[in-house]
Amino acid sequence: MLLHLTIPRGPIELAADLHLPDDAHNGTPLPAVVLSTPGSSVKEQIGANYASRLAARGIAALVFDPAHQGESQGEPRDLEDPYRRGEDISYAIDMLTTTPGIDPRRIGVLGICAGGGYAVHTARTDHRIKAVGTVVPVNIGAALRRFQPDGPVVALDALADARTEEARAGETARVNWLPDTLEDAATAGLTDIDTTQAITYYRTERGGHERSTNLRLLRSDSLLMGYDAFHLADRLMTQPLQVILAGRIGNTGSYDMGMQLWKLAPNPVDLMVIDGAGHYEMYDEPAYVDAAVERLTSFYANNL
Repeated sequence: MLLHLTIPRGPIELAADLHLPDDAHNGTPLPAVVLSTPGSSVKEQIGANYASRLAARGIAALVFDPAHQGESQGEPRDLEDPYRRGEDISYAIDMLTTTPGIDPRRIGVLGICAGGGYAVHTARTDHRIKAVGTVVPVNIGAALRRFQPDGPVVALDALADARTEEARAGETARVNWLPDTLEDAATAGLTDIDTTQAITYYRTERGGHERSTNLRLLRSDSLLMGYDAFHLADRLMTQPLQVILAGRIGNTGSYDMGMQLWKLAPNPVDLMVIDGAGHYEMYDEPAYVDAAVERLTSFYANNL
């Protein structure tokens, strides 16, 4: 069962889908999970793959488009503000706590890729979240800093100059998350398997969606560069934690970051490494997603 909803978020609204078990109206309040999805994705993509499977196993699952993206409101478009992404999760919880049929004392979060970092960052201070699940979690700030050839300080100087030029021109610049085609990637010398699989997922009929623009407002990068998704997690994120990782270590950093999170967390409960899986194969390959969701279902059943 799928309900299309809107989440009030101050002066704007977020577009959301609530996936419910078929017997959702049997009178027993349901546990629920808010999904925090990868950067650049919309609710119909990776989030839907996980949310629908959780619902089929008896857990209500809410997936939404972040502010400024997809069907959600917010200007400017294509902004990736990590702090607002965390606030989005809390606004989603606000709505769930007042939704009939949902148990407000049994709400968890599931973060995937960059959404895993956002979920952890939010759970540190929003203790309405009772359990934290992550799949191939990425600390997006650390990832972006790592990919700066001359270091993050030089990159921030260049971003400052770019924003000044934007202000003078009255325009906002955007950059691609990924090359739009495999040919573009090859021309840029990006032939590694992770980039190839990311493009094959996001930029083809396999996983692409018309509202997933593949564009990021350039000014987002200054915010991301100074962001640490795991800051104070070792002191504040007391909730039970599950970490699910892809066994094939690639260039996304999710394996190392997941292990770092596992070691940092005060209450790590379950660690799963899926042999043979790559980062982007965890988005939609049925065997890998099903294995992850089975483990997540058990985790939430025991901790919500």
